[in-house]
Amino acid sequence: MTTSLWLRIAALVTLLQCAGHTMGMPWTPETGSQGTAVIEAMKSLRFDALGSERTYWDFYLGFGLVISVYLAGQGVVLWLMAGLAKRDCARLRPIIAVFFVSYALSAVVLWRFFFSVPFFMAIAESLSLALAFALARSGEPEKA
Repeated sequence: MTTSLWLRIAALVTLLQCAGHTMGMPWTPETGSQGTAVIEAMKSLRFDALGSERTYWDFYLGFGLVISVYLAGQGVVLWLMAGLAKRDCARLRPIIAVFFVSYALSAVVLWRFFFSVPFFMAIAESLSLALAFALARSGEPEKA
């Protein structure tokens, strides 16, 4: 297996995570009366945020959408890096390392604060990136 293949796998897992995250919108599992009361409270409390009037719901929904955008961008960048790895994978090692650390730390946060599916996605991304990093030692072009 090659660096470019592991980067493509990481890209696809990231894009799947993006799709799953986006389809889960608005990310509120509680539909009973207590959950509805919390959501309504989040929507009703307005405050000033650096000159813009917002609610906690605005922040909640906005952060969720931003995560989807970031995941989509990361998936595309990883896919593009896979193409570059075919020519000179060694120069990509620092970038792969940054992505690896980001996904590994995300896995810790996901384990602590969320649930198993995104945690296992982050683990899959981390492992793919670790293997891509390990295979990207030489500056030789990959054989097709």
